[in-house]
Amino acid sequence: MKARRAPLTRRALLERWWLLPVAGTAGAFGYMGWYAARVTLGKRGVGPTEFQAGPPLRLAALDRLGVPWAEHTFSYAGRPCTLLRVPRPVEGGLSAPGGVHLAAFSRVCTHLGCQVNLVRDPEVLAFAFNYRPPDGQPQLGCRCHYSVFSPLQAGQAVFGKANGPLPRVRLELRGAEVWATGIEPAPSLGG
Repeated sequence: MKARRAPLTRRALLERWWLLPVAGTAGAFGYMGWYAARVTLGKRGVGPTEFQAGPPLRLAALDRLGVPWAEHTFSYAGRPCTLLRVPRPVEGGLSAPGGVHLAAFSRVCTHLGCQVNLVRDPEVLAFAFNYRPPDGQPQLGCRCHYSVFSPLQAGQAVFGKANGPLPRVRLELRGAEVWATGIEPAPSLGG
């Protein structure tokens, strides 16, 4: 013989009302913990270069990039990009005679597609982006949601909501001029 359950009474319901806010609070904190772990620990590293060939585009004369952190912005394959002279070699970058090291990246943030800009002052990074670079070097920062990308780590996302690295631009030296000849595919946005 099957036992019948007593129907849920108004009194029984009122005695258990507290379960609803407790479950909601536990769910909210669980989501926040998952999201914080994803943003903090979910950064994808920079993989091997996977350039897609594109039309050659003259960017700048090498002597126009005379000092470390000199910058030249341009558009390539329909995307805003930046060419930087960096103080040391970068994976996927270009090293020229005389100890000149260059790297170029798409300026489209991998979180939601806003444009990133070179932030030279570490104090601005600390104040505006809540990130202090360990080496004190300039970073590429997105002002929409405060993601930070390291040019010296091949465009890897180092802070903020963006998890994927910035796509790199393939560079070639033709005589004394720097040319763009390819770009990595744009990642899907949102991470």
